[in-house]
Amino acid sequence: MVAGDGRGGERWNTLSTRMMYSGSVFSVHEKNSQAPDGRLGCFSVIKARDWAVVVPILGRGTEARLLMVRQYRHGSDKPSLEFPGGVVETDEAPEKAAARELAEETGYLPGTLLHAGTVYPNPAIQGNRYHVFVALDPYPAVERHLDEHEIVDADLYPAGEILDSMGEGELSHALMCTALFLAEKCLASKGLPSLRRL
Repeated sequence: MVAGDGRGGERWNTLSTRMMYSGSVFSVHEKNSQAPDGRLGCFSVIKARDWAVVVPILGRGTEARLLMVRQYRHGSDKPSLEFPGGVVETDEAPEKAAARELAEETGYLPGTLLHAGTVYPNPAIQGNRYHVFVALDPYPAVERHLDEHEIVDADLYPAGEILDSMGEGELSHALMCTALFLAEKCLASKGLPSLRRL
């Protein structure tokens, strides 16, 4: 160990929790906790439902194209190029949410749906999870059904170009970078060709 006493991962005890704000997407709570060594601290925690996203891949290897959506994001005040995704509804399985969001935002159904991984978006202040799926050979089959405030364009992009540009411009959404990384890892674990250009 480079530094520390080996107790960095020990659980803190929650002494009290108080809701500070409640909105349609998330709530903010003030959490008073005690460290294993007795220190006290007050922490802000955001509670939100889990999210699911799907990386839709048409074709394989260097011929692969990704089905993505472009929409304006109010937080960044900029357009964002993303994979289809959204909130996991109450009592909904994450894979069902991923398939539903794909259909609603693009009109495509998933073909083969693979679980690529589940991560915490920001465990310092959030407890919700982010479920990533890969859709192999999605196909157009249904009408899009966008939410009231969604204005979304769906299109196909060469996978190699998306990989090369991820983290820049409209591809700066950190959770989309995570989704693409987990998708590549998932493809490798299944013995499928990488999206990376040869």
